[in-house]
Amino acid sequence: MAPHSLQALIQAADRAITAEDFDALMDFYTDDAVLVVKPGLNVAGKEGIRAAFVKIAEIVRHTLRVGQGRVEVLEAGDSALVIMESTLDYLDADGMQVHANRRATYVFRRGADGRWLCAIDNSYGTALLDA
Repeated sequence: MAPHSLQALIQAADRAITAEDFDALMDFYTDDAVLVVKPGLNVAGKEGIRAAFVKIAEIVRHTLRVGQGRVEVLEAGDSALVIMESTLDYLDADGMQVHANRRATYVFRRGADGRWLCAIDNSYGTALLDA
């Protein structure tokens, strides 16, 4: 089975995060999108999301590398739920190398123009319930 088009879209967004091209990254989000920054802290809207990614880049010393593992897409009409293995590599505040594996969840909406945009970006997935 061919990969869903959302997989390529998420890969492009991950490349933008890694490259710290936050202007290009905002093209992947709806205007009212929500980003889970960390358990208990969400930001909404492109301006808030962009500012959060800038702050994250500073905290991890501009070393964040984002990758993907297995991806499942559940699509219904103009909505899609993406469940994905996500990998994060970065230096923490103490300069220690961190490798994290997460099971992320994303909600996408397809606009009238046919483009998919991320409405909810939750790289923590169901682990939010453990927080």
